Amino acid sequence: MTSFQLKKGLFLCIVFFTVNINAQTSDSADSKKNQDDVKYPVLQVKGLFQARYLVGTTKNVDVNGLHHDDGSGTDNSFIVKYMRVQMRAQISKRTEVVALANLADFKNDPKSRVLENAYLKYTFNPKLAFTVGQFRPLFGIEETYPIDIIKSLDWSNQYTEFGKLGWTSFQIGLAATGQLKLGKIPFQYAVSLVNGNGKNQISDNDNGKQYSTRLVFGLAEKYNLNLGLNGGIGEVFSKKIYAAGIDVSSLIQFNPKWSLDMQLEAKQATNHLLYFAVAPELRPSNPDEYLTRGIYFLPNIRYEINHRNLSAFELSCRYEYLDSNFRLNSNPRQTTTPMLGLEFLKNYGARIQLGMQFDRYKHQIDNTTQHNNNLFIVQVQSRF
Repeated sequence: MTSFQLKKGLFLCIVFFTVNINAQTSDSADSKKNQDDVKYPVLQVKGLFQARYLVGTTKNVDVNGLHHDDGSGTDNSFIVKYMRVQMRAQISKRTEVVALANLADFKNDPKSRVLENAYLKYTFNPKLAFTVGQFRPLFGIEETYPIDIIKSLDWSNQYTEFGKLGWTSFQIGLAATGQLKLGKIPFQYAVSLVNGNGKNQISDNDNGKQYSTRLVFGLAEKYNLNLGLNGGIGEVFSKKIYAAGIDVSSLIQFNPKWSLDMQLEAKQATNHLLYFAVAPELRPSNPDEYLTRGIYFLPNIRYEINHRNLSAFELSCRYEYLDSNFRLNSNPRQTTTPMLGLEFLKNYGARIQLGMQFDRYKHQIDNTTQHNNNLFIVQVQSRF
């Protein structure tokens, strides 16, 4: 039996053990008589508008980070990043259906865009719930919150890279999630099985699937300190792939006004996209010769003003290191993004962010996005 088969067998045993243990727990919802008075379905509609003004301050580099040696390219632009509409239908006390669309994606080819979430979730109890459809499989800190409450400009480069590889972002498949306790330690788990070829696909592009799991341990309630462990195995066009990660998050409340939120996350995975981009006669037999590795640290300090016209301000500075192919053709990207955020309505209902994004590469390549650049950003958003 191969090492991959042993890992896969162990992974599936953990999945079934976790599901069986939790499926046997009692459902406290049965004792809540008042829920019987709810008239289903219960509909909820939410939305998000987010727009930006970008100014590239590096010569011959456009607002998308692409270098032009002929001096062409746009170095400033207004863009609409998100115009999201979400509908959530609670059709029974245990079942909900969610649809999320980003209407701003119509400006691109909408074939594999626009529709983001499209899933059904059935909750037996807090310890066990199943999700099926198109959703974000939990594989790190960033998958646990939406874009509208992000502490920086955008998702990390690491999140985007792992989304392309099928581990994060919107994927099609099945997941089991739940919360319980290991003694006195709060514990959350998520187990996912997905196609791994992105959102809005007609079907999987091969017979392989990607299995992943996330385990989160609450280590110190006073500091909201959580440790996350992430792991995944899969098969793409009959080649074995893997992903692994670890993350730590904490929220320290100094007093009712001042707080500090910190995130640290590191991941590594097979870069099968680069592997299959190489001609068959030239590529090695083992796709793990192509590996991506990344880490980021994001501290965010927040001050609650609670003024009539200004609710709070935030100051963050995310540092990222990402190398998409560190074994064969290393060219790491380092990104620093300081941001100032002004919140005008509570819970990020309306805010303005100002900041800079500094990208640095070990080797600059002309006429590509692998080129040093600086970008000034003004971003406004409203969630409703």
